[in-house]
Amino acid sequence: MAKGINQSFRSRSAWLLIIILVIGFGAAACRLGYLQIFKASELSQKATAQQLTDTTLSAKRGTIYDRNREVLAESATVWRVVLAPVHLETDEERRVVAKGLSEILDIDEETIFEKSKQSSYYVEIKRQIETDTREKILEFSEKLSDEYDINGNAVYLLDDYKRYYHKNSLASAVIGFTGSDDQGLSGIEYQYDDILTGTPGRLVTATNSVGTEMPFKYSQNIDAIGGSSLVLTIDSHIQAIVEKYLQEGIEDHGVYNRAVSIVMDVNNGEVLAMASVGGFDLNDPFTLPEEIMSEIAKLPEKERGQAESNELSKMWRNKAVSDTYYPGSVFKMFTAAMAVEEGLVTDNSTFYCPGYYVVDGVSMGCHYTSGHGTQNFRDCIKNSCNPAFMQIGELVGKGRFYKYYQAFGFSEKTGIDLPGEADDIFFSEDGSMLNVNLATASFGQNFAITPIQMATAVCSIANGGYIVQPHVVSQILDEDGNVEKTISTDVKRQAISSETAAHIADILEENAISGSGKNGYVAGYRVAGKTGTSEKKVDLNGDGVQDYIASFCGFAPAENAEVVCLVFFDTPTGAAYYGSQVAAPVFAKIMAEVLPYLEVATQYTEEEIESLDKTTGNYVGMSVSEAVTAIENEGFTVTVKGDGEKVLAQVPRGAMTIPQGGNVVLYTDEESAKEQVEVPDFKGYSVSDVNYLASVSNVNVSITGATNSGLSYASSQSVEPGTKVSPGTVITVAFTAGGLND
Repeated sequence: MAKGINQSFRSRSAWLLIIILVIGFGAAACRLGYLQIFKASELSQKATAQQLTDTTLSAKRGTIYDRNREVLAESATVWRVVLAPVHLETDEERRVVAKGLSEILDIDEETIFEKSKQSSYYVEIKRQIETDTREKILEFSEKLSDEYDINGNAVYLLDDYKRYYHKNSLASAVIGFTGSDDQGLSGIEYQYDDILTGTPGRLVTATNSVGTEMPFKYSQNIDAIGGSSLVLTIDSHIQAIVEKYLQEGIEDHGVYNRAVSIVMDVNNGEVLAMASVGGFDLNDPFTLPEEIMSEIAKLPEKERGQAESNELSKMWRNKAVSDTYYPGSVFKMFTAAMAVEEGLVTDNSTFYCPGYYVVDGVSMGCHYTSGHGTQNFRDCIKNSCNPAFMQIGELVGKGRFYKYYQAFGFSEKTGIDLPGEADDIFFSEDGSMLNVNLATASFGQNFAITPIQMATAVCSIANGGYIVQPHVVSQILDEDGNVEKTISTDVKRQAISSETAAHIADILEENAISGSGKNGYVAGYRVAGKTGTSEKKVDLNGDGVQDYIASFCGFAPAENAEVVCLVFFDTPTGAAYYGSQVAAPVFAKIMAEVLPYLEVATQYTEEEIESLDKTTGNYVGMSVSEAVTAIENEGFTVTVKGDGEKVLAQVPRGAMTIPQGGNVVLYTDEESAKEQVEVPDFKGYSVSDVNYLASVSNVNVSITGATNSGLSYASSQSVEPGTKVSPGTVITVAFTAGGLND
């Protein structure tokens, strides 16, 4: 009986064991199948992550060139310092390394010491070290091996890149800058960041079972691919000219809120120069000028951080694209174009100005308070008469006004390839307006546009009526310098007929010769242009005095134009604030250098030819008699200094331009060459008075600017009064026409 019971028990136990084994192994098999089939990918990724470390290697950022392939921004090789703590066996060794690196890299020793405790072949200590620091790191690595018997591979270097801007502040608002991670933060650097950045490389390293990185024979290095480069439409030489004269205008007129200028090719929309002055050093973009920092230091401590951030944003801001302004009387060329295009006016149409005009009970004055009286259409533009343009605006009407406002591109962003472009600010989103709104809009007041919108629209007056796409990048190059893409000219639409455009251009040329724009005239070039002076609603300067924007926009030549130039000063605080007084002379100085540089053909009047400057010869080495004869034959006067028989030096030197009849001084011995004269103060004098002062002071003057007016006066000179110079030195004196209030 007992035997049967035991056998039955063993049998049940066996079956129970079989069931347990089947269930257990079945569950394990199911789990294994689930992991292998359904979770394989996820687990594989986790295993890889545990077994491998992946370090990103920097790609070389693409270069930025100007239109002539001058380098504006490029990334040069620097180095990153890397620590391999697995080679450090004791705290004593770690301390030696931490102390040495701290002294070389100016990093806290304890921070490095804590990093040295990791089980890793790769711990980044510092990026973007220069050559001198690199040499110190290499010497330190050798010292570790020779003096401390520490593995020299405990500290090593990897290639890295640092951005350099070759021309410092030139075109700073356009080019922009990168951050510490080499990412574009503003300007072109930001707009084209994806193209410039390239593809980073990778350093993949295996780890062992306890998480320690294995030697480099188990690592894989995937090379980075450099970014593409950009060729800009910007011309560095033109940009430098623009920035030089904008800065001069800021200083002369106490401009409170910076200045802007845009130079564009009227036919293809290429931006040759775009300046927002004052700019900033692209190699040091986070440092504010000392005068601003001193003002911030006066604030309560809790307000300083926000104030500094606000000032940095203001400094980086590209006013040409991101700021709006009331265009003022420059806009009158578009109101005039609307009326001509619609056949509402002719040159013989007349408009009466008593010094004001009343619209819906609101009286609005003219800058010429006694009134222009009856004037024809051309004179309305030359006189820049607000009452006349309010009447012209009434003829156009609100509906047609807004239609052309849209056609000229003021109701939309231009789409320029720069970040932060602002929208216009009109009276309403749908273009509807009151009669008084139309009246003020007709002379460019109480609505706001951007400078780039204005420059683009003026291009259409200059090029036959076409709105072209403005852009600052012309080509994209691959890593080897081959052209990947060329940016073609995009003509958006024709805003007005070529006949209307030519008609307005002809009037604007006359305006630059004898109208309100005469201070923008450039001798030898058929300049067309219009001044603008707009009132600001906000007292930006905070002095309780009305703030203004002074501007001038023009193009040359008036027929078959090549370039448009806009000049814009925000809040001049000096005695002068009209566009004719502040902006037009700067426009003239810019164009007087830009047009010859672009080899635009000159077209001098007979009067200009008579007073045209001539080039001196080189007379050094000649006998005195030979030199005197040559100089007089060339139409100059001559002064001989000293008792020698041969010419040892001359002023002006050879190949200098001086006025016809100007004086060349010859020096025949060393003693005579030491003589100096004092430069007089020419400012405020007429042309004849300046010539007289120059002759009695024994210096030459080269006269530029508006000299075709009886009210012209010298407004600036190239050499400061009181400066000691050699007799015969050439002083450039710029003239401004007085009596202009627009």
